[in-house]
Amino acid sequence: MARRGQTINVKVPRAKVIKALEQALVKLETKYKNQDAEQKKYEAAHKKWEQQVTKLATAKFSKAANLRVNVRFNGNVNIDFDIPAGVIKLPKEPTREFVSIPDWQYQSDKEEIENAIRVLKMCEDELISTATYGSITKYL
Repeated sequence: MARRGQTINVKVPRAKVIKALEQALVKLETKYKNQDAEQKKYEAAHKKWEQQVTKLATAKFSKAANLRVNVRFNGNVNIDFDIPAGVIKLPKEPTREFVSIPDWQYQSDKEEIENAIRVLKMCEDELISTATYGSITKYL
């Protein structure tokens, strides 16, 4: 940790950094390729959860309070009601277990990692400075 303007000066082996960057690149590509499947899996789990909640709520409709009915401009009917606390126990709602990576961010990160690997492979020094290491740490 740097204090009072003092910096840490460490030399990191270039081969280890290249290997770590190559692993980070593989991890990034895998996450990007799998995100559509993960999204579909999440949406299916969420739809199943919604169906369970609907089934539970309609079974206890007789205990509903504050019934509100609205007809939308396109003719759809929106019915909203409240069920008192403790009448039904909701199942656990599924959560996203992944982070969606936008195309532009994937391309940018991939390009930066590839460029860093290419530059480090051209370097003749076996150790790299902390400044160089610091510029690529967000990918490791």
